[in-house]
Amino acid sequence: MALLLKNANCVDPRAGLEAPQLSDVLIRYGLIAEIKPVDKSGGIDPAGHDVRDLGGKYLLPGLFDMHVHLRDPGQEYKEDIASGSQAAAKGGFTDVLAMPNTDPVVDRGSVVAYIKDKAAQSAKTRIHVAGALTTGLKGEALSEMSDMINAGAIAFTDDGKGVQDGGMMRMALEYAATFGRPVLSHCQVESLVGSGQVNEGVASTRLGLAGWPAAGEEIQIARDIALSELTGAALHIQHVSTAAGVDLIRNAKARGVKVTAEATPHHLFLDETALDESYDSNLKMNPPLRTARDAAALQAALIEGVLDCVASDHAPHAAHEKSMEFELAPFGCTGLETALAAVITWLVSTGRMPWAILVERMAHAPRRILGLPAVALAAGSPADLTVIDPDLEWQVTETGFASRSKNSAFIGKQLLGRATDVYVRGMASLVNGEPL
Repeated sequence: MALLLKNANCVDPRAGLEAPQLSDVLIRYGLIAEIKPVDKSGGIDPAGHDVRDLGGKYLLPGLFDMHVHLRDPGQEYKEDIASGSQAAAKGGFTDVLAMPNTDPVVDRGSVVAYIKDKAAQSAKTRIHVAGALTTGLKGEALSEMSDMINAGAIAFTDDGKGVQDGGMMRMALEYAATFGRPVLSHCQVESLVGSGQVNEGVASTRLGLAGWPAAGEEIQIARDIALSELTGAALHIQHVSTAAGVDLIRNAKARGVKVTAEATPHHLFLDETALDESYDSNLKMNPPLRTARDAAALQAALIEGVLDCVASDHAPHAAHEKSMEFELAPFGCTGLETALAAVITWLVSTGRMPWAILVERMAHAPRRILGLPAVALAAGSPADLTVIDPDLEWQVTETGFASRSKNSAFIGKQLLGRATDVYVRGMASLVNGEPL
């Protein structure tokens, strides 16, 4: 029996739906069989179909988070593939890209195969795998890229660490380019960052913590852009956090460099003023929260398209780890379950970002960057769909997460909009706000 989603406000600029259009969507054999506006003869006849009336909720192509730490293998007490998949579904995502800084590191095909196999058994969302650029994330020798591609890896990164040696980074870019795979770059000059904990400036001075200079990120962004220009390789800059970093990327794009970039919700919508004498370690992340001016520049760049996509950098940690002193607590915060709502709250509901741009930044751009097939609200496309209640108001609390960890930077915030249903190839992974 085919599934009929009735009365959905469909938005997808790539299908000519720049503004929400109330439509019925018929799904058969995992594909969109038909989309018909409701104002034309009342939509699709429900007879003989399994019908779900969405009551005017928004229907988008399935969202994709291309920066997620699932901690599996090796740190399953923080998150595993099953719980991370449930968190992804609850956040409205049909697909995620898992980072390689696990234990063991994803630097050979057997570890890629383990993740893919486990995902096939326990995940309700698609789990894509990024392999390490260098063996053991040590920046000393290239990883087994060919072996990992054969096992299913689609991109390469040493995320969590910046590749310090320029020659090694050049070699990694050239090698990845021979396979047509992008390199995702974590930009961090260790000799400048040192033991930095928070943004160098007002925050570090006021709190008496070691400062993390913006230059520690920006210098490596500039280096890697130059190397991308030299090699012709596709480069993606991860979790951009500074206004100057945005300018470097904007100028590189204007020159035709193959560079793309992402920003996280915490860098977009929080800044160093959120840190106070409570030393809340949920606000300790890598890179750190920057200034209000930086956050404003990131928002403008995301709307403009200089920053191509939103990525959560979902980094779960156990409560006992985040409860340590600020200097000892690990970097990172969860993000899968709040990313969509944060963008709706601060950009869409305020009128600064149309729904069509949200779809581009959170559904289409990640697939384009990673060289994956597009999805669209069009007949014949895979039925990878995200359903959103744009008017749902909710508060972020520790008790409301599907993720195994609760270290969100947005705890206590009132957010607007939330995914209620998610379909992957026509199969439900989220129904009425509850992951399956």
